[in-house]
Amino acid sequence: MRAVIFDYGMVLTGPPDATAHAELERITGLSDERLEQLYWADRLDYDAGKLTGEAFWRKIAQEAGLKPSESQIADLIKWDARMWLTENAAMLNWQLALKQRGLLTAILSNMGDTVHAAMEHELSWLSRFDVLVFSHELHIVKPNAEIYRYTLKKLGTRPEETLFIDDRPENVRAALALGMKGALFSVVEQLRSDLARQGLAAQLPPL
Repeated sequence: MRAVIFDYGMVLTGPPDATAHAELERITGLSDERLEQLYWADRLDYDAGKLTGEAFWRKIAQEAGLKPSESQIADLIKWDARMWLTENAAMLNWQLALKQRGLLTAILSNMGDTVHAAMEHELSWLSRFDVLVFSHELHIVKPNAEIYRYTLKKLGTRPEETLFIDDRPENVRAALALGMKGALFSVVEQLRSDLARQGLAAQLPPL
């Protein structure tokens, strides 16, 4: 193994911040169920750069019959970003161990512009990664094979010497189809077991 590519949300970070999610509900006045329905309906368009963060939230407001103020739109953007800034300490420590072992590391994430901007502002550890690939910049989202090929090219590694870790099965399947090693992430213990089962643990530092 020469490189490990990480998804960002729910892999390097934990579950969405509950306080931030509650603020989104408070500002919109929507129920959890309705907010989730609207939030995910156009999220891939936001991640693909077809919608900016502002346009994304204005579209949600329009579909919900809301007329938010400019300050409320700004707050929705802020709390949306905050929701995705929780950190998975175990995975971040492992990334550092990978670097110290001499492996390359990358982030490949479906991510929109305003959340990405907040990450760059708040998360100093992003600079530890050799390659950062965010979908809104390329207008391509996982599981499109082109975004994986782009990441491999930036790393300079072959598929068979690269491990991809993501919490969504369809994204892992796309990596495997290109000849990469792949692991579906849920919790650290499960990932540790999966890497051992695949015979990869011996090539990597302990998780």
